[in-house]
This record gives sequence, C-alpha cells and structure tokens, in this order.
Amino acid sequence: MRASTERWAELALHPVRIRILGAVAGGRRTASDLSGLLPDVPQATLYRQIATLAKAGLLEVVEERKVGGATERVYAVPEGGVTPTAEALASTSREEHARYFTAFVSSLLSEFSRYLDREHIDLAADGAGYQQLVLHLTDEEFVRFAQGFAELVQPLLANDPGADRTPRLLATILLPLMKG
Repeated sequence: MRASTERWAELALHPVRIRILGAVAGGRRTASDLSGLLPDVPQATLYRQIATLAKAGLLEVVEERKVGGATERVYAVPEGGVTPTAEALASTSREEHARYFTAFVSSLLSEFSRYLDREHIDLAADGAGYQQLVLHLTDEEFVRFAQGFAELVQPLLANDPGADRTPRLLATILLPLMKG
C-alpha cells in the first residue's frame, strides 16, 4: 500500500470508494463492470472515484484493451491489498481509529440497507445474518482460532466471480471485552 495511514483513510473510507474496492476485491473489473454492479452510483461519480483510487495505488490497472475508439482499463486490488500495515495502524491515534471504525460500521449499515431495499428478502434463504458471540480464549487458543479462520477463508478469496457465485460480504470485528 503506497498511501500513508491518514491518506489511506481519507481515500478508502469513502462510501462509494468502499463499495468500489469491495466490488473489485478478488477479481478484475472494468469501469463498465463496476457500473453494472453499482447501478445506483452515477456514472460520472463512479469514474471519478475509480480514478482517485487508481491514482493513489488502491486500485491498479492490470490490463488495457481497445474497445471501439476507446481504451478500456481492467482494474484489480494490488497484491498486498488495500489495508494499512500493522505498523501503520499501531501508530494511529485513538481518534483516527474511532473515525476508521465509524466508517467501517457505516459501510456495513449501508450494505445492509441496500439488502433490505430488495423487493424480496429472506435472511435464511439468502444466507444473511448477524450475531454476536463471546469466545473465552487463552492467548494460545486465540492464535489457533485466528490461524484456523485464515486457513478456512484464504482459499475462498481466490474464487473468481461467476454466474453460479453470489458475492457475500463477511465482516469481522474482534474486541477484547472487560472481564467481570
């Protein structure tokens, strides 16, 4: 990731840019693809936000091809992803973390609202849900849990989009709770 943590937050934690990054994650997309995936985003806004992300290095052009008289660019998320490094996050202030977390939760609310706006929803049939669980873990158990979770999810991140695949948002939040 090329942007500083503060610049990253300014760039990535924008509602439309979060949606663009989510739509491109794990695949390769053209602006036309993104327009189809984000039909509620005005085309001029979409193109402007794609250009902003590409200029900052949060999206990269992985292919260019001629389509008619124009050049069509194919975008992907850079190999290292778009999140700040652990070192960069460690130097982030409490206020900045609060701002980042607020943007994260806001994006979840926005995605859930879009889901609820569908003509027909069925949480069970759609595989949608939300819950909170408290896990009582030693540090070693937590490390094993995190490693197992990563091993479970990692191969799925390589799945290409397809007509038989439904994109599903998985958001995780892990917080140590106060004891007692």
